[in-house]
Amino acid sequence: MVAKEFRFRGHEGSELRARLDRPAGRVRATALFAHCFTCSKDLAAARRIAGRLAARGIAVLRFDFTGLGHSGGEFANTNFSSNVEDLVLAAGELERRLGPPQILIGHSLGGAAAVAAAVRLSSVRAVVTIGAPADPSHVAGVFGGKVEEIRAKGEAEVELAGRTFTIRHQFLEDIAEARLEEDLGKLGAALLVLHAPRDEIVGIDEAAKLFGAARHPKSFVTLDDADHLLRREADAEYAAEVIVAWSARYLDLASEERPPTAPEGVVRVTEAGGPGFLQDITVDGRHSLLADEPEELGGTDRGPSPYQLLAAALGACTTMTLRMYASHKGLPLEAVTCDVTHDKCHREAAEDPGGAAGRVDVFHRILHLRGELDDPTRERLLAIADRCPVHRTLHSEVRIETELGP
Repeated sequence: MVAKEFRFRGHEGSELRARLDRPAGRVRATALFAHCFTCSKDLAAARRIAGRLAARGIAVLRFDFTGLGHSGGEFANTNFSSNVEDLVLAAGELERRLGPPQILIGHSLGGAAAVAAAVRLSSVRAVVTIGAPADPSHVAGVFGGKVEEIRAKGEAEVELAGRTFTIRHQFLEDIAEARLEEDLGKLGAALLVLHAPRDEIVGIDEAAKLFGAARHPKSFVTLDDADHLLRREADAEYAAEVIVAWSARYLDLASEERPPTAPEGVVRVTEAGGPGFLQDITVDGRHSLLADEPEELGGTDRGPSPYQLLAAALGACTTMTLRMYASHKGLPLEAVTCDVTHDKCHREAAEDPGGAAGRVDVFHRILHLRGELDDPTRERLLAIADRCPVHRTLHSEVRIETELGP
């Protein structure tokens, strides 16, 4: 992932700070992320989601709304409508730099703003809300007993997440006039609602209203016991995985460029960030998986280890080879399963006493063959297993060429 920070003009002319997370390879689509009320673009959940999308070739623009984070302007003069305007302007900036956004992702009040902005952006194919209210006026609930003071005096100081913000009467008026259900009815994009049943800031009933007001295609995924801000890394990671998998169905993803020397495309491995060794893997821009190490080796155990992936390649190639052979010969092979384990043993134990001292890698396969197969046929299939291409590669001389990229 390649990150670039820049500034652009917001709704009132103030400079807004933005960050564009680009994939290491070709940009296949673009996305826009709207952070939660009084938060910033650098919230941990926003970073993780942007990183996962970038690993799939989707560039993500996230920015601080007016008066928040590192952006200029006065927060007290902003409201829900101004957030929507900032989002539309951010979409225009993204279009000038890379292309119009195909997906809008919004957290909390940013989710409501994403829905309202998507109605005005014809390029948007998918919208994701995370812990978002169906009624923007719901946010007034976090002001506690200050609402009456705001109405009476025109403004009041409100403490939110350990920080003090000035909330003015015009903010209350603006959120009261918002009509998000009407926007949902006009939304011409797929909708994914992510919400935690135990969200103490925005209740789960708000998610039900969002989902009910939207037209199909729409999806609802629970975030179980996550908190509103997805503070736990596992919760942010889960949300990111769901968004990546779900959005692929609706986006118009440009194909990956295949180098002449890579007929099967590029397998790209990118550090996912955070503790441990979690890696994002994309295969030819079309398939996605994770790699990690077990906890006892300092990983987070969120994906198979490199040797487990290698074992998977051997097992998959073995079963495919047997299926092709059985089909070609007309054998009654109904199903085949290959269990693969990996270990290291002393070279003598591997029946290679003449080899160099040390240990050797051993991949052990167990084939489970189902069907009306006689013993000679089963033995023949056992021999064919050794002819699978990956098996031959592991037994042949392999050359690995490494160079520094740009």
